Amino acid sequence: MIWRPAPGWPDSPPGWQPPPGWQPPPDWPAAPAGWQFWVPAGPRLPVRVRELTRRDLVIETRLVMIALLFPWVISAILTLSAHETTHSSLSQLPTFDPHQPVVNVALGLLSYLPVAAVVPLALLLLARTGQQPSDLGLTRAGWSDAGVAIGLAAAGLGCELLLAIPFTALRHSALVNTSGPLHVPAYYVIFGLSQAFITAVAEETAVSGYLLTRLDQLGWSPWRAFWLSLALRTSYHVYYGLAALLTLPLGYFLTRSFQKHGKLSRPILAHFLYDSVLFLIAILVH
Repeated sequence: MIWRPAPGWPDSPPGWQPPPGWQPPPDWPAAPAGWQFWVPAGPRLPVRVRELTRRDLVIETRLVMIALLFPWVISAILTLSAHETTHSSLSQLPTFDPHQPVVNVALGLLSYLPVAAVVPLALLLLARTGQQPSDLGLTRAGWSDAGVAIGLAAAGLGCELLLAIPFTALRHSALVNTSGPLHVPAYYVIFGLSQAFITAVAEETAVSGYLLTRLDQLGWSPWRAFWLSLALRTSYHVYYGLAALLTLPLGYFLTRSFQKHGKLSRPILAHFLYDSVLFLIAILVH
């Protein structure tokens, strides 16, 4: 057993034991209730900090992308498989209790929150190499940023509408998995906007903020990094079937925006506006 001083007490010399009748000086802070002064002696593993190498960053980037994107990709594949086997249409709303819509919305929001778990992990790993959130442009968006975000979202929606024309003939085909008007109460907008916000922050932080920054540090060319980021971004949208191609224009605009300006707040806001418009149309238009 070894002696362990209470918080705020000076460290005792190695092997020191309080003599019989010893009392701490009155100006020392009181020990917390239940504090264990004697603890078993055991080896303490030292903390070794070393400089990260290029190999460390390569392994980290690969593992982070697998950890962050693997659940999204698997979920997309399962959704598409269900469509192919049962010919069911895509549903982007939770169905925990169809007879209690309010409970359905609350549980749906709760079930979607884990998507946001990627954000603190990605930001923590970037901070290890000196990239603080402000360096990524995660700051308060100004009016100019809002204007750019609106333009990016509008461009993405416009291009999607144009690309959707050839898919009209495939609307009822097993190759395309889409959803129409949702026919739900208007307060489902709360769920739609919340999901749009969580999705925008998580996706842009992972595939733009983290991945593009790491690839730049590893010496990748901007266009090579762009194509990898766009491919990964598209991979977890395969639940749309061939309609996943409709996500390419927005992915292009958002990725290039961060690469050119380094302001992650712009693609996050643009992504949120884009998804919000689609949710509002699906929920409010009957």
